[in-house]
Amino acid sequence: MTEEQKRRAEEQRGEAMETNETATDQPETKPSGVREEKEQQEVEYEEVKAASPLKVVLITLGVILLLVASAAAVGGLYLYSQLQPVDPAAEDEVLEVEIPMGSSTARIAQILHEQGLIKNEKLFYFYVRYLGVSDFQAGQYQLSPSMSAGEIIKELQEGRLHRETLRFTIPEGLTVEETAQRLEEQGVVDADRFLQVVNNGDFSEFSFVQDIPEAEDRKYRLEGFLYPETYEVYKGTTEEDIVRLLLEQFEKVFKEEWHGALEEHGMTVYEAVTLASIIERETVVDEERKKISGVLHNRLEEGMLLQADATVLYALGEHKERVLYQDLEVDNPYNTYKYPGLPPGPIASPGLPSLEAAIFPAKHDYLFYVTKKDGSGTHYFSKTYAEHRQYDEKSRRHLDQAD
Repeated sequence: MTEEQKRRAEEQRGEAMETNETATDQPETKPSGVREEKEQQEVEYEEVKAASPLKVVLITLGVILLLVASAAAVGGLYLYSQLQPVDPAAEDEVLEVEIPMGSSTARIAQILHEQGLIKNEKLFYFYVRYLGVSDFQAGQYQLSPSMSAGEIIKELQEGRLHRETLRFTIPEGLTVEETAQRLEEQGVVDADRFLQVVNNGDFSEFSFVQDIPEAEDRKYRLEGFLYPETYEVYKGTTEEDIVRLLLEQFEKVFKEEWHGALEEHGMTVYEAVTLASIIERETVVDEERKKISGVLHNRLEEGMLLQADATVLYALGEHKERVLYQDLEVDNPYNTYKYPGLPPGPIASPGLPSLEAAIFPAKHDYLFYVTKKDGSGTHYFSKTYAEHRQYDEKSRRHLDQAD
């Protein structure tokens, strides 16, 4: 090899080495899509890494709040249940409970718990404190295991003390005097005081009392208005309050719409009650009340004497099985065999059926009636006096046969 050839060979090796060094110094390149995906993953990782502590805190707080809420709900249900009735089904069970004067809330809670009226003594105490109630009334109460803590607290706060009561019944058809005597025998009133109140008591709050006319011949001002019913009052209730109670019941029973019917008959409330009281004492069978009322209305319209035996007995002041001819001669304004029209006032306390009969009489042409005297309590009705005489004789035969 010549010198020239050696020199060229050396140059070629040098160039090759430079080329290799240049290739080695350049970094290895990758596709652009792969590089971007890797960079995105790195960013997301950093974001997750940064957010993880916040999520942990929020989740932890959520769990804590959930636990607290659950505990509160369970606690609330427990408190609620402890304030409910001991025995909701024991409505008919009533216990006498004495709350001594000066009892503290703690002592009251203890008494109620010992009596089986509350479930939890301490919770009752704190419940009362929570409500801010402190004015409990001492005394004797009637409480039931069917009452909730709230109901018991209301009873004690309002001082609904148990008081002995008296129960009495006024039957239909009693006079004021009979009513006074009956109530005195039952220990409800003093009869003399009761009769004084009937005539002189101030009951002007009732319009029907204000409308009672003045009448010198009338025995008792409120005769007919002491409504027959069963009542219950506290022992020691005054005669005034008892009379007022009876008048209140009359006011409830006498319907407002009846006034229109009274106007059609040209009657006042007082006259209607007077007529109803006669029907009450003349009738035994309810089904006949309106029919007998029709007879009395017809006789009044015809200007005939009512001739009702019950008015004669009221004038005599006694009850008799038979009204005698000599009784019919008694000179008294209540004797409707001698005095025309209605008597000066009612002769007894009529019940609802008699009041309705007086205001809504049966429509017919009968002018007479007489008891059958056969034990049925019913009557014969007739349109003429002749027919009435025949029925009267038939009735007397029944009476003779019974004797």
